[in-house]
Amino acid sequence: MTSLMAAEAGWIASVPARRDEATGFVLRTLGRTDYERCWRAMQAWTDARDDDTPDELWITEHPPIYTLGLAGRREHVLRENAIPALKVDRGGQVTYHGPGQLVVYVLVDLKRRRLGVRELVRRLEAAVVEWLGSSGISAFGKPSAPGVYVSRDGVEAKIAALGLKVRNGCTYHGIAVNVAMDLSPFADIDPCGYPGLAVTQLRDLGVATTVERAGETLAPILAASICRRHP
Repeated sequence: MTSLMAAEAGWIASVPARRDEATGFVLRTLGRTDYERCWRAMQAWTDARDDDTPDELWITEHPPIYTLGLAGRREHVLRENAIPALKVDRGGQVTYHGPGQLVVYVLVDLKRRRLGVRELVRRLEAAVVEWLGSSGISAFGKPSAPGVYVSRDGVEAKIAALGLKVRNGCTYHGIAVNVAMDLSPFADIDPCGYPGLAVTQLRDLGVATTVERAGETLAPILAASICRRHP
């Protein structure tokens, strides 16, 4: 581990953590964080974990940034603007992160949980669908295009984007839910690589909440969904 990565791992260790007793997950609320610093911390934390390290969920939001996944193509960035773009190691194409968007990073030992990555994706989507349903929002996942969507007046719009990285049988990166943000930067990209894909957020669906509160209520549902036993 480089000295920089060790420093980032140390930073995360200093963030207060609470244990979700029902699932054993450790939950960390980071507040607003620099995207790249948080990404490097995820890599360092994953490299340092062992077979006994509890799985964790990191709750955060980021300043404005576009990120391109491993397969991300620059042509999906339609127009240059003042927002930086960063190539990262998650799956998927291009998306936007910014203030007012809840990001939950999912650090899970797939081997220990006997989960495949596709099953984990389905469980994350199901948790967000369940959480949105508690606010009266009908939502759904799509196996062909990971994420969570809503439909209003016949128009399908994405409310949550999802991308993961698997390293040594463990995941990092996670899921981003639009809560109460400026959605206009999405107009300068093909969100998740889909031209013309509409995006929406909780505020526009009549739900008034904060990123912090959204994270507090969603994280335990995500943890429970990941831990759910196979039927």
